[in-house]
Order: sequence, then C-alpha cells, then structure tokens
Amino acid sequence: MSNVSTAEALPAAHGPVRSVFAQLLPLVLAVFIGFFMVGLPMPVLPLYVTGTLAMGALVVGVVAGLQFAAALLSRAYSGALVDRRGARRAVVTGFLLGAAAGLLYVLAEALSARPQAALTALLAGRALMGCAESLIATGALSWGVGRVGPQNAGRVMAWVGVAIYAAYALGAPAGMRLYDAAGFAGIAWATVLIPLAALAVVLPQAGVAAVGGMRTPFYRVLGLVLLPGMGLALTSVGFGVITAFVSLFFAERGWEGAAWMFSAFGVGFILARVFFAGLPDKLGGARVALVCVVVEAVGQWLIWSGATPMWAYGGALLTGAGYSLAFPAFGVEAVRRVPAASRGAAMGAYVAFLDVALGISGPVAGWLAAGQGYGAVYLMGGACALAAVLVAVALRRPARP
Repeated sequence: MSNVSTAEALPAAHGPVRSVFAQLLPLVLAVFIGFFMVGLPMPVLPLYVTGTLAMGALVVGVVAGLQFAAALLSRAYSGALVDRRGARRAVVTGFLLGAAAGLLYVLAEALSARPQAALTALLAGRALMGCAESLIATGALSWGVGRVGPQNAGRVMAWVGVAIYAAYALGAPAGMRLYDAAGFAGIAWATVLIPLAALAVVLPQAGVAAVGGMRTPFYRVLGLVLLPGMGLALTSVGFGVITAFVSLFFAERGWEGAAWMFSAFGVGFILARVFFAGLPDKLGGARVALVCVVVEAVGQWLIWSGATPMWAYGGALLTGAGYSLAFPAFGVEAVRRVPAASRGAAMGAYVAFLDVALGISGPVAGWLAAGQGYGAVYLMGGACALAAVLVAVALRRPARP
C-alpha cells in the first residue's frame, strides 16, 4: 500500500468499478471542459461559412473536415510525445494550442469583410484545433490507462468519450445561443478562454511515468491496429455527417431545432456508456461492436427517411447509442494488439482512423449533398455503419500473438 507508483498504475486490478471512475474523474472533467470548445462552433461554422462568408456546401465540408485531417497528421507526434514525455505534457500542450486556435477564429471574424482572408484564418484555426484535439484525446486516453491499468482500457475509452460527447451535446446548443447573442466573435473568444479553464483542472494532477521497453515504430503500430481502426473509421462517418451538415439539412427541409440533434446524439451516446461501459471489457470488443454498428445504421437511415424533426431526433439518438460503444469496443481490440511500451502510439494510431473518416467524409458528403441534397449524406452514413459489420465479424477471429 505504501508503493505509490503501483497504487497509481494498477488501482483497479481487483477493486470496484467506482475506484476506476474516481481516478478518472479529474481527467474526464478536464476533457469535458476542453472539448466544449470543439462543440461550441459545430452548428455555427456552416452558418458562418454559407452566410457571412457567402461560400457553398463544398467549403463547409472542407472547413469541417480540415480539423480532423490536421488531427490525423499529428497523431504520430501525439503518440510519440505521450510515450516519451508522458501523457500530462501532451494534454497541457493540447489545451494551449486550443486557445491559440481561438485567437485565429478572432482574426477570421475581424477579416470577415474580406471573405478569402477570413477563410484562410478560419482554416488555420481549424488546423490548429485539430492538433490540439489530437494531443488532448491521445494524452487523456493514455493517461487514463496508465492510472487504472490496461485491463480497464474499455472503461477509460468509455468515460473519456462520455466527456467528449457530453461536451458536444451541450456545446452545440450553447454555441447557437452565443452566436445569436454575440455573433461569431463571441464563439471565437469563448474558444480562447475555455481551454484555459481546463488547464486549471489538469495542472494539479500528477502524471504517470512513460512505460519502459522497446517502442514499436508508428507505422508498425498502425498496421497492428488496422482492422479495428477500419471499424472505427466506418462507424465515425455517421457522427461526421451529423456534425457537419445537420444545420443545413434542417434548413433544407424547413425545420427548426437543428442544434438539438447534437443533444439527441449526446443523450444516446451518454446513456449507452453509463449503463453499458463495461461490456467491451467483459464480453469482448468484437462482439459488442457487431451489435452497435447495426444500431447506428438504423439511426442514420431514420434521419434520412424521417418526415418530421422528431424522427430525425430519434435517428440521432440511435446513432449516438450505437457509436458510443462501437468506439471503445473496437478500441479494446486495438489495445490488445500492441505492447505496453507503445500504448500511446496505439491510441494515436487507433484514433487516427477517426480523423481519416471525418477528414474524408466531410468533403465527400459535401460533394454528395451538392448533387443529391443533404438527406443523402445520412444514407451514406448508414451504409458505412453497416459495412463495419464485416470488420466486427473479422475481429472475432483470435488476434495473432
């Protein structure tokens, strides 16, 4: 009991689930505050790009997708920083970059009379925010696993994900209200200040030492997590098309209340994790993923085919519930395929597939919407989720040692 490092590293090996959550709580709170800055502009950016900057659906897709593309390109660095310098440093750096991205949003608003210049500043801010998100997510996941042990990796992913998507669910309606009250300038300054509040939570927390041993090169780690990563990528398309196009989808159909789609998604996401967070660790990731991806596909197709906003809200709820456990379910399979010394790289590589999906699906969905209408992007999201069934089936075969 006097060995502090052992107590921090393996507190939950034989303890109750509550002790796991108690150790994760400061990280979960910090991630919630930090990702609130990501959720705040989500429903606003499409309106700002098409309204203030007078640009089309393809540019909306690029603006939405660039953050995730930048996160993808920074995953290798984020994983290496975690493995070599510790997860705490990565998280702190991420929050500082988030505040800097907010300053670029401020510059974009100041240049709004010159749309091309404003767009350049906005894109730079989105790129920087992608790097911030990469560092925060990779660092928080690795920090959490370091605190409670790899046997609880599914719970770490579940609770960190709850923080992220609760921030999205609450941040989106808050962003719309702030946009109505203070315009895009209000959104920009909030993005500067919010990550500083997250730092106040993170800085007092003790870090966990990097795991010693031979580190696997990132490209090899990427190969080890390829199959579960593909599952994550396919299931993430549905989330991506909700974040990027739901405001324009509602406007196309003459509906109000688009911001509540984020809330419905978040409610489904959080409820699934509150009640079923331990299932991937107990039953196996592949088995849980097999059910979840079907639930998400049904949700996407409800949004596409629904005749009223209530049907769309129901589809968002199911999408959130399915995606909620698909993320840690595929993630458990990824963690089991890499050595402990490369766990940070594995987290970065696995989440990189999320970035691939969101970085590609934004522009592709924008192109699809330009020709077929915004409803078609949810048909695409459902088809991608259903394709993930094949990945889940393949993962049920034992991994190579």
